[in-house]
Amino acid sequence: MPFARQKWDTNSDVLECASILILFRGKIGIMATFLRPLSYKYQWLYDTISKLAALPVGGEKKFRQLALRHLNINKDTKILDLCCGAGQTTKFLVQYSDNVIGLDISPHAIEKAKKNVTQAKYVVAAAQKIPFADGEFDLVHTSVALHEMTTVELEEVFQEVYRVLKPGGLFTFIDLHKPHNPLFLPGIMTFMWLFETETAWQLLETDLPAKLTATGFTDVEKQLFAGGSLQVIRARKPV
Repeated sequence: MPFARQKWDTNSDVLECASILILFRGKIGIMATFLRPLSYKYQWLYDTISKLAALPVGGEKKFRQLALRHLNINKDTKILDLCCGAGQTTKFLVQYSDNVIGLDISPHAIEKAKKNVTQAKYVVAAAQKIPFADGEFDLVHTSVALHEMTTVELEEVFQEVYRVLKPGGLFTFIDLHKPHNPLFLPGIMTFMWLFETETAWQLLETDLPAKLTATGFTDVEKQLFAGGSLQVIRARKPV
């Protein structure tokens, strides 16, 4: 099912909200440097934050599978869970396929993932240097990780994903987006102010479909959720 392509609403209320986002942007580093390490150190805190953030789309289970809806995935589909963390999305991917590999740059996160989701295989590596051969995977998925990347790193990740996908393979991900509904602005602004860094703010201004197209992907589709504060994007490597 194709996604509806949605554009940024330019009515006056939303433009005013966008101005507020820019105004607060410069303050983010004050709190983020303090709370981010705590959320990664204490799994219960990270899980609590994730569950609260997922409430606007119906809970974490639905949130983790938004980018997987209506996909033709079977037990033999070879899936790479890019930036898998402690396996928060991996645990859902293994319900679709018996051939799931989780990749993360953090050895600590990978050790957690091995305990949390034993059905998958894991590798410690950077998303910009995926240690697999060309055309290895049918599906590459990543969940709320790209906002941690700089613009240059994003481009490197897209190139690597393109390389390791089989012809016809699919890249799918969910991440932050600038809200088009003013009601969702306070929530995402507070979340980013407390837990995110400058790269997350940069992502809000980045045209990801255009970057994917420039990399060589086709059939790039985008859908917005939670008042536009979340974006799901799918892109295909040409056959």
